[in-house]
Amino acid sequence: MNNGLDDVLATETVLSDVDGAAGALIIRGRSLDELAGLARYEDVLALLLSGFFSDLPRPDRLGADLGSARQRVFSRLAAQDERLLRLPVTEAMRALLALIEDGDDLATALNLIAAPAVFTPALVRLKQGHAPIAPDPSAGHAKDVLRMLHGKESRDEEAAALDAYLVTVSDHGLNASTFAARVVASTQAGLTSAVIAGLCALKGPLHGGAPGPVLDMLDAIGHPEDAEAWLDGALDRGDRLMGFGHRIYKVRDPRADALMGAVRNLAAARRDNAGRFSLAESVEAAAIRILARRKPDRSLKTNVEFYTAVLLEALGFPRESFTSVFAMGRVGGWIGHAREQALYGRLIRPQSRYVGPRPDRAA
Repeated sequence: MNNGLDDVLATETVLSDVDGAAGALIIRGRSLDELAGLARYEDVLALLLSGFFSDLPRPDRLGADLGSARQRVFSRLAAQDERLLRLPVTEAMRALLALIEDGDDLATALNLIAAPAVFTPALVRLKQGHAPIAPDPSAGHAKDVLRMLHGKESRDEEAAALDAYLVTVSDHGLNASTFAARVVASTQAGLTSAVIAGLCALKGPLHGGAPGPVLDMLDAIGHPEDAEAWLDGALDRGDRLMGFGHRIYKVRDPRADALMGAVRNLAAARRDNAGRFSLAESVEAAAIRILARRKPDRSLKTNVEFYTAVLLEALGFPRESFTSVFAMGRVGGWIGHAREQALYGRLIRPQSRYVGPRPDRAA
């Protein structure tokens, strides 16, 4: 019995295609290689939402409308109970998302896309003892996120690195959180319900909660020359090497390449995290060698989590916020899929096979 629904075709979509054998990701007819590092998140949003809202503006106007949505969403923070804002970042994010009206229109969609971008830096700052910073609606989405996080203008290279991340994780086929969003949307519930369902699935450690432990691994290794011994020891203990292997990809995850390029560009521009990047490269190379030697029957290549962790750390996001930053990018895909399901799909209602006991009819 296939309890994970592997290879079960659940829907057709125009949004993204994941080719696990070839290591390729296509988003609305454009390869990830073409989009990452070249397109802004606003540009990819225009792709993901195209055809699903009759009043969707031109791509050059969408960024301004998203900036206005960041302003609207920020105003909701002031009235919140301090106890809510002190919850773990992703838990507080879920509660704050529930305050957004559960509509199915473009305004709701933009508010939901703006929400993680506004709430994540605000919650991080509150936990650090600082006041949240209001958004600048005229700024680019990624650049404004970093300004709200750090209280100062980011460098162009930093905004480009965050844009590359948001684009890279914006959509990825029928993953667990996207499927959850589509199931909820199929009931004709609103977009807020679908996005909250996506976030609830994303926060599970088997889906979006794994990048943080990559940094724990790098911290424990410490120096490139210690990588092989540490990794061998971890495998001897039966530990999983975080950032390697993927349910779908049988070769290297193309998102890992996109994010490695973004980290490399950031390291070249800033220099201050060059040592961390050098350590990550050494650990990656050692892990690939060791896994190939010790698990030759399995294809355990670098996945998106490995360089996600290095990139988000370099941009100043604390580890407990990584799932919310992931949601910041994936929310565009959730909304695209929710609208596609609501407009063109049916109520999702699969069958199950009962394997429990039967009543004793003889009695």
